[in-house]
Amino acid sequence: MNSIYSELILEHNKSKHNHRNLENPDAVERGHNPNCGDDLTLQIKVKDGYIEDAAFLGSGCAISQASMSIMIDMVKGMKLEEAKVRAEKFFEMIRGQELSDEDLELLEDAVAFESLSKMPARAKCGTLGWHCLDESINRVI
Repeated sequence: MNSIYSELILEHNKSKHNHRNLENPDAVERGHNPNCGDDLTLQIKVKDGYIEDAAFLGSGCAISQASMSIMIDMVKGMKLEEAKVRAEKFFEMIRGQELSDEDLELLEDAVAFESLSKMPARAKCGTLGWHCLDESINRVI
């Protein structure tokens, strides 16, 4: 299973399909980790309480970029409140809290980062984009 997750992370890091500029975003949130150099900016467009589109700019390690990309794929088209719940569950998973099967299902492909709970230095990379999402949602709600 770990090799499948590793492939997923590498695939998202290489694809760059969510790495683009979004015209006229409703929220822009920069996440920066000076310890490792990750510097990513999330942009989201909101319409009628839903995340209509999202993208990111910047650079970072494979984990930070893949986590941001997987998160964007998951929350596009989702109600803001639902995306906020997903972010909370992701943070709980990374903190090593036990999640129910239903909670893990909510995280979809983001469960690939579950092992980061045992790697505190890398956990910051994996959560960078999720903190940007949480802050962005707080701004537009």
